[in-house]
Amino acid sequence: MASEAVVFPVPGPNGERQVRISSPGRVLWPEPGITKLDLANYMADVGQAFVTANGDRPLALQRFPGGIEGEQFFSKNPPKGAPDYVRSVMVSYPSARSHPQLVIDEPAAAVWAVQMNTIVFHPWPSRAEDSDNPDQLRIDLDPQPGTDFDDAIPAAQELRSVLEEAGLTGFIKTSGNRGLHVYAPIKPTHEFLDVRHAVIAAAREVERRMPDKVTTAWWKEERGERIFLDFNQANRDRTIAGAYSPRALPHASVSCPIEWDELERVSPKDFTIATVPDRLKTVGDPWADMHAKPGTIDTLLGWWDRDCANGLGEMPFPPDYPKMPGEPPRVQPSRARKQD
Repeated sequence: MASEAVVFPVPGPNGERQVRISSPGRVLWPEPGITKLDLANYMADVGQAFVTANGDRPLALQRFPGGIEGEQFFSKNPPKGAPDYVRSVMVSYPSARSHPQLVIDEPAAAVWAVQMNTIVFHPWPSRAEDSDNPDQLRIDLDPQPGTDFDDAIPAAQELRSVLEEAGLTGFIKTSGNRGLHVYAPIKPTHEFLDVRHAVIAAAREVERRMPDKVTTAWWKEERGERIFLDFNQANRDRTIAGAYSPRALPHASVSCPIEWDELERVSPKDFTIATVPDRLKTVGDPWADMHAKPGTIDTLLGWWDRDCANGLGEMPFPPDYPKMPGEPPRVQPSRARKQD
């Protein structure tokens, strides 16, 4: 049974905030028995690292009012009744419409989001005051059926090398599920489409070097048993679970930053709501200084131009996007062959 509300103290840069947590005993993860209050404690414990990674960015909340086994929905506009220390910023979506989106600036705001039944946090790759120009290049390494986390490791290592050749420093985290996320800090000098092209250029270079292990094929029927380098996560209003964000999976995993030299000896299940706070205390935050020396995407854009000149052009966009210039037909390859 869920118990009555409690007032939860959360330290932060502006002093201690008092955040009300209703139904603190509600079980969100049945398997480990993790409650809403447990989640609030977790967010407070990792609060500074969470804000360093996800703060000052437009943010979407993935909310689960009944726990991970119940209904869920995405909340982009700030929920009604937000406290005065939770702000919002206007952003533009692919539809060309603009809406306010939540921004988190301190740990108390993240704990308040837990009060609003948020489990997964989805930050944009751009800053609140410059939301049109990403300051992070992100690539999602997604194991396809027949592959797993161990198969994503060599792909991530090769991607790191490719980024280094392009003058970029790669940072890595577990996705919280089976995959890996690689980020590179960049100067916010290009808009989303340019950054997407840079991601595609990097992904194609990895694919050339590991054609039997990785793929950039958008259509699932063409991917085979390979790691998919998901370039479409680089689009405007496309997000992945943020660093230190919980995931709505049975074991209460967390999308956790790691050092590159840890990659071959960890498992995604090592990083959970129960284990990550102690990890931060003992190991520290591998992403604390991510943005100290951002690079540029100029070299990758040169690779993009080279590939276009060699006949490799635009790739498909997500199905809810408007038709984009140079985009190939949005027809499943097998269906296209039947039509021919």
